[in-house]
Amino acid sequence: MRSYFYLRNIIAGSLILILFSSCVPGTYLHKLPSSYFQYQHNTKPAISAHRGGGDYFGYPENCIESFSWLSKQMPVIIECDVRMTNDSVLVMMHDDNYNRTTTGKGKISDSSYAYSQTVLLKDNLGTLTKYKVPTLDQVLNWGKDKVAYTLDIKRGVPFEKVIALIQQYKAENFATVITYTAEDAATVHRLDPNVVISVTIRNQEEYNRHKELNIPDNRMVAFVGTREPDAGFLETLHA
Repeated sequence: MRSYFYLRNIIAGSLILILFSSCVPGTYLHKLPSSYFQYQHNTKPAISAHRGGGDYFGYPENCIESFSWLSKQMPVIIECDVRMTNDSVLVMMHDDNYNRTTTGKGKISDSSYAYSQTVLLKDNLGTLTKYKVPTLDQVLNWGKDKVAYTLDIKRGVPFEKVIALIQQYKAENFATVITYTAEDAATVHRLDPNVVISVTIRNQEEYNRHKELNIPDNRMVAFVGTREPDAGFLETLHA
């Protein structure tokens, strides 16, 4: 089982760029091995790009152009957010409304997909870009043989629709589904036993809860919190 933890504002800019500026090989885009999400002791670390961008000038969050740019700068896993329009199209957006990150207004769930394509994305400084709101279809299609994703499924989005798209694009090897409860993780596993699930496991009790629901270790990636956990517990997860 692979484990990971978030630093606060993980793509915080200057520090990370300094760390990697002397060794950027031009691009980190590459086809992932089928074992990518499985723990191996010699695996090199990757940076979880929270919302896939936003803090860099001209690169909005949840935007394919931002995913592409970040993946050329450093070894990243793209964490991104899935919401659903009122005509059941899955689009990439963290907030439940358009107000902060686009030129639009109103809730995603109250709008049509057609409306989502009339707005433009802004970065976190409010800089207007020419980029549009992508769909999950587009994100999975673009990401194949390029990047790894962790998909944060927002409230009201059926897991069934997300799993169907993962299956359609054969994305089981490069896209994980984030869950926040053991019960949701069990639901995802029932829908597709091949999908890797990001689960919150910060201690032995949380691990046991997932095991009691028959979720195999090799289908779980453990989110262990926002601070580096006890080394002994990590050894237990990696055993």
